[in-house]
Amino acid sequence: MTSGNAFLGPTLRELREFSGKTLKAVAEPSGISTAYLQKLERGEVKSPSPKVLYGLAETLGADYLELMRRAGYVVPGGTAHGNTLAHALSSEGLTEQEAEALTTYLQLLRHKQRQRNA
Repeated sequence: MTSGNAFLGPTLRELREFSGKTLKAVAEPSGISTAYLQKLERGEVKSPSPKVLYGLAETLGADYLELMRRAGYVVPGGTAHGNTLAHALSSEGLTEQEAEALTTYLQLLRHKQRQRNA
């Protein structure tokens, strides 16, 4: 695992807030407690399990591999697109935090679009 975990907490909080869900509305279907979700959002959990991340991805409509990457796990084959996106965003003068926020927002928009098309 790497130090990528610094971005997981804010990502989870942003996804939850963008979706208008409460801590309880995300925690219960994900199979975790609201207290644990709060710790995740604050970055107090060093290495959440892939099972927890999968549950959160399903509940929040997020990309599981992206959550794994943000938690610091090495995601095979997941870097080519990410590097392209990171390069494109860096050419716009965005900070790393701004780029992460945009990526999170894009995930939410895609999730809402999939829900409309379902």
